[in-house]
Amino acid sequence: MKTHAKATTATERLVDRLFLCAAAFPLFLLLALVLGLSMAKPAKADEIVCSGTNLLTELAAENPAALEEVRRQAAETPNGSGLLWRVGKEGVAPSYLFGTMHMSDPRVVTLPRDAREAFDGAERVVIETTDILDQSKMAAAMFKRPDLMMFTGKETLGDHLDEAEREAVADALKARGIPFASVKKMKPWMLISLVALPVCEIERKEAGMPILDIKLAEDAQNAGKELLGLETAVEQLDAMASLPMEMHVRGLVETLALGDGLNDVMETMVSLYAEGETGMFWPLIRVAIPEQQGASGDYAAFDRAMVKARNGTMAERARPILNEGNAFIAVGALHLPGEEGLIELLRADGYTVEGVR
Repeated sequence: MKTHAKATTATERLVDRLFLCAAAFPLFLLLALVLGLSMAKPAKADEIVCSGTNLLTELAAENPAALEEVRRQAAETPNGSGLLWRVGKEGVAPSYLFGTMHMSDPRVVTLPRDAREAFDGAERVVIETTDILDQSKMAAAMFKRPDLMMFTGKETLGDHLDEAEREAVADALKARGIPFASVKKMKPWMLISLVALPVCEIERKEAGMPILDIKLAEDAQNAGKELLGLETAVEQLDAMASLPMEMHVRGLVETLALGDGLNDVMETMVSLYAEGETGMFWPLIRVAIPEQQGASGDYAAFDRAMVKARNGTMAERARPILNEGNAFIAVGALHLPGEEGLIELLRADGYTVEGVR
């Protein structure tokens, strides 16, 4: 397999980093509980500081025309601005659809006032999967499908790396205190879930600060609300496993190569999320896609398997919940915008969907 060429401009670096992190975080949401990432000494919540900078500032300085084109396309993306949407149907109490980010950053987990009011007033709360709340249940499910996490037989990760890539991966893992030999049987998406977050996010987890989705679920349970899920952990991992192995390997190599750049990625993503700019992601891909081995196919495959296909499943399973009314449905923000996003799918089913924020 050829080595994935390095991006050379701010635009290309930004796209590569955002894509890789978006591919990793749906897994981290599921896998962090199983893998139990830990620091030597948990930091106090008020001592945790992230050091990243917003890469869009760099892009604006180096290639303002590209950024302008990204913003133009984002403005044309259906439902590409806003996190909270009111879902209505005649004769039924309205429900709300809310886009989340699977992180514990205070800017993410602190709900805007309108979203908090919608959550507080809901009778039932729906997240992507409730499996993340029960480690034993999730571990049992994974035990039944070890192929979703590990190579079986004699196959190892090294079989999918050329010599240069294997050396680079081994060195990067060693720098993180992970011997290559100890993880060579792991599927690459498992390894990405181990290394794709900056230290500050892991420290927050160790300090007991939940990611937004888990916080919403726990708040719902504490308030006596009905808690439901739209998918299972196995279904989410199946979707990830359906993508080409070569794509996952490229993702692992590039993620490890980022090093401290992950801090900048996280700051960029959190800033876009806090502004409700859900429509910015794919325009960044389309405008700034690097001319690299397999890159365009990777983006398209990810969009089909991890976004559009799951959108259809989520919409189908949300219908009976919406028909009861008074629900607060929280899913990853990437599932909301676009012609095949959840909002348009629900409108096609006859629901009225209007932006609140």
